[in-house]
Amino acid sequence: MNIRSKIFGDARASDQPLIKAKQPKGVRAELHSIRVEREETRSTDTRQEDRHRLSNEKARLTHAGRSHDVELVNLSGGGAMVSASFQPMLRDKVELHLGENGTVECAVLWLRGDRIGLEFAHETRLACSANEQARVLREVIARSFPDLEFEDRSSDGESSGSREQRDATRHPMVWSGVLNHDHQTTMVRIRNISETGAMIESSVPVRVGAQPVLELSDAASLACEVAWAVGDQVGLRFNKPFDMALLATSRPDVQGPGADSRWDHATLTELHDELKGFMKH
Repeated sequence: MNIRSKIFGDARASDQPLIKAKQPKGVRAELHSIRVEREETRSTDTRQEDRHRLSNEKARLTHAGRSHDVELVNLSGGGAMVSASFQPMLRDKVELHLGENGTVECAVLWLRGDRIGLEFAHETRLACSANEQARVLREVIARSFPDLEFEDRSSDGESSGSREQRDATRHPMVWSGVLNHDHQTTMVRIRNISETGAMIESSVPVRVGAQPVLELSDAASLACEVAWAVGDQVGLRFNKPFDMALLATSRPDVQGPGADSRWDHATLTELHDELKGFMKH
């Protein structure tokens, strides 16, 4: 068409534009029509739990009474991946030794070639004799859960708490604490604890050789030294022996029934029944 027709009202030209819109070259202008090629692979792990990739980190694994040297591939709050020259069965229980005061019980979660996926036990490991553990747990139940009502299911006969030799009972309790280190305060999970030290899980890096204070309660404040750190797991060495009975001054969290089918820990009621003989002292 021409501009003269447009000006003087040619009806046939009224709906025709003076200048045709330029058509875009290449792809259409919608975002979903453009294919973006990824130039590199993903460099971060987007899974819910952060995992610490390790390099040439050695550890020891105990399985069926035998000790094996393994390589730690990665470590997270819930478990670890190791490379080993032996192959356990799925769901087998093993102990992973990371360093001084660094033993944690694990279950075999998966197997792939020489790689073994391990899941950490949920409860805090009390590294002491079975009798001492029973006394600590008895005191914890009495002080931390005084309002709980337990059904009396005792039978006539010898109380399990009166035996001279006891088998340690898996309990459902998880202790936490506060670590004061390098001018900062961090909430930590207690993986295991003994009179000489503890293994903790920290979301914040902790410097080996640091001299932090681990607070479990107002009555249990422990000066210690960081002996080792692997991923988010940290080994602490106490400056003086810790009285395990002081654990009762700090209320633990309790894993509910069925929290993990791989771990046959006692419920609080079952633990109360097991320790009934000690509860009377």
